[in-house]
Amino acid sequence: MNRWIASAACAVSLLAPMMPVPMAHSQSLGEKTGVNSTLGITPTTQDFVTEAANSDMLELAAAKLAQDKGNADEKKFAEQMTTDHTKTSKDLKSMVDSGDVKATIPASLDSSSQKKLDQLRDAKPQDFAGYYDPMQVSAHKDAVSLFERYSKSGDNSKLKDWAGKTLPTLQHHLEMAENLKKRD
Repeated sequence: MNRWIASAACAVSLLAPMMPVPMAHSQSLGEKTGVNSTLGITPTTQDFVTEAANSDMLELAAAKLAQDKGNADEKKFAEQMTTDHTKTSKDLKSMVDSGDVKATIPASLDSSSQKKLDQLRDAKPQDFAGYYDPMQVSAHKDAVSLFERYSKSGDNSKLKDWAGKTLPTLQHHLEMAENLKKRD
C-alpha cells in the first residue's frame, strides 16, 4: 500500500508542472495540445468557442497578409476566407451575446496562433507560400476536426447545430487549401 501511495505521489509531482494553471475561461490542456482531437473527444462549449474564435481571428489576419504577399491563387483563397470567417465570427458572437451559448470569446489570439501569424508577417513575399499554404491545410484540418467533434456530441444544442451547418464550408476550405499546397 505504501508503495502505491509513493508511486501515486511521484506521478502527481511529475505531472504537476504540466498541468494548466486555472484561469478564467482558460482552455483545457487536451484541446490546447490537440490530444482531444487525436482521441476524438468532444470539446467543452468554452473550448469550442475559444478554438473557433481563435481560428477565425487567425484566418482573418492571415488573409490580410495574403492579400499583400500572396500569389493570385492565395489572394483568391484569402478573399473567400475573409468572407466566410467574418460570417462565422459574427454568428458565434451573436450566439454568445444572446445568451444562447454560455462562453466567453477571446479578445485576442492565443500565443500559438500569434506565433503563426508572426511567421507569416515576417515572411518575404517569395517565401510566403511556403508558410501560408501548409498553415492553411493544418488550420483547416484542425477546424474540421473541432467542428465534427462538437457537432456530433457537443452539450449546447444551438452551438452543436451551428457547428454541423458550418462544417461543410470548413471541409470545402480544407479542399481549397490542399489545392493551394499542390500548386507550390
